[in-house]
Amino acid sequence: MTHRTTELAIALLIAALAAPARAADDTLIAPGGKVEKLAGDFSFTEGPAADAKGNVYFSDIPNNRILRWSTDGKLTTFRENSGGANGLYFDAKGNLLACEGGARRLTSIASDGQVTVLADSFEGKKLNSPNDLWIDPAGGVYFSDPRYGNMEGLELAGFYVFYLPPDRKGLVRVIDDLAKPNGVLGTTDGKTLYVADAGGGKTYAYAIKPDGSLADRRLFAPQGSDGLTRDEKGNVYLTGGGVVVYSPEGKKLETIAVPESPANVTFGGADKRTLFITARTSLYAVPMRVRGQ
Repeated sequence: MTHRTTELAIALLIAALAAPARAADDTLIAPGGKVEKLAGDFSFTEGPAADAKGNVYFSDIPNNRILRWSTDGKLTTFRENSGGANGLYFDAKGNLLACEGGARRLTSIASDGQVTVLADSFEGKKLNSPNDLWIDPAGGVYFSDPRYGNMEGLELAGFYVFYLPPDRKGLVRVIDDLAKPNGVLGTTDGKTLYVADAGGGKTYAYAIKPDGSLADRRLFAPQGSDGLTRDEKGNVYLTGGGVVVYSPEGKKLETIAVPESPANVTFGGADKRTLFITARTSLYAVPMRVRGQ
């Protein structure tokens, strides 16, 4: 073996040994972490949202209830007869906002269980089936309103994304040209809104204007999604064939494999470094290197 051949062999060996280490460093999953099933035997889980302490609430849509997974690992039922609640999100005051797809309305649930209807119609016509939502820094609410399954009783002419201003004095239609808008998520600075078009198989980013309207649509990712979440680095997590993570620029970073097809995701836990995944009949979690945002 020549000197040059020996050097080449050593270089290849070093590269082979270093590859697993680089792969481990590249993943957003915490060292030694893996996707773990926390609870199961549900019908269809969706809409995870974490409260200020990191407890995670999620929907079991066909069973018409909202459940709570506490930071100490206990599962309880938060609300029965949830109106077919799907997407959930906590506001700054600790109220849990819910997209009640079955009841065709957007509601706010106080800590004592009192329910307030925030929106149930647009221009005198009943909403389709509110699906997912995000609350902006001012307290305004963006929510998607598609319909899946039975299409009877639809009164609106299409599937839209609406904006409910902070003063709650009138619903505004901000998107009317997507096939079936689903996941909705904004950035913490309130400047960008991501909307997943599940019907069109794409996710878009919009600039949020001061009045809550949207502009400058751009393609963010070549896939749709049920739900979305973000981490402290601005990476966006989509669902479909696993949890797919994209950089803020729209570059695909990695796919987190899940035993069941995931529908939605959120960060929770006491330190907000656990990614919770609602996937068909179960709730899963995986520890992460990054915190949720």
